[in-house]
Amino acid sequence: MISYIIRRLLYTVPIIFGVLLITFILFNIVSGDVSDQIAGKAASAETIAEIKNEYGWNKPLFFAADSQFVSHFKNSLTFNFGRSWSDRELVIDKIKRGAIPSLALTVPMFIGSLVISISLALVVAYFRGGIVDILSVFICVAMMSIPFLSFILFGQYFLAFKWGLFPVFFWPDLPIANYVALPALIGIFAGLGGSLRFYRTVMLDELKNDYVRTAFAKGLSARSVLFKHVLKNAMIPIITQVVLAIPFLFLGSLLLERFFGIPGLGYLMIDAIGGRDFQVINAMTFIGAILFVVFNLITDICYSIVDPRVSFE
Repeated sequence: MISYIIRRLLYTVPIIFGVLLITFILFNIVSGDVSDQIAGKAASAETIAEIKNEYGWNKPLFFAADSQFVSHFKNSLTFNFGRSWSDRELVIDKIKRGAIPSLALTVPMFIGSLVISISLALVVAYFRGGIVDILSVFICVAMMSIPFLSFILFGQYFLAFKWGLFPVFFWPDLPIANYVALPALIGIFAGLGGSLRFYRTVMLDELKNDYVRTAFAKGLSARSVLFKHVLKNAMIPIITQVVLAIPFLFLGSLLLERFFGIPGLGYLMIDAIGGRDFQVINAMTFIGAILFVVFNLITDICYSIVDPRVSFE
């Protein structure tokens, strides 16, 4: 196991290097010179020169010890992402401030969706071929066909504005639970169709196995067979779906945060894209890549924990 983990960590080196190279090309070469944008239309040549000197844009791109790419590589690995181009605030401070609202929204949404979809999938798969199964598939397909934006507008207009059950928009004086409750409910409900169909397929594959018939023949209850045996043996695809989704919790929900005014990382990312704040975009891209690589490794380790047949030696 240890040797496998070391090999996987070594594999991450070219992946991270590739991410840094691509982001550098996109944000420093393809995007062109943005010194005029930062300095303003009426800026003097001296001001533009100072900005280029501050960000190191007056240095060679690649082939030098102090080149722009070397600085980009070193700063990213040390999480020194510099200052935002829009308000001159440290990018890492922006990320730290936005992480709490984003996680307060995405973590309950993730846990709620996971528990509800897996529980319903077990029940639906148990009644496969029946009216419950057919009706659930029909509802899931219908929910998957509705745009995510429609769920947001419906919940915001009826549940918040018309009925007053939730705040319509973020307000700093409100407790976190108040302003993330409605977006979390919308996220759970909107994603339930796709999640339920996926987990239903997984459970149906397990219910066809011989050990399920044997368990029922021994007189075990349906609840015991479904939640103790079937769920346990279906953990491989569930872990794949769950663990690889965890990195995206940190990145926030772009639409939900934007429409409800939640100052999380999704909101920060949209503002950065709209303002061409490449410092923020680069930081979020790099952190997302790191999280994805790490949790990909965690996924493989979890395989060996839940299934003794999986060995990395």
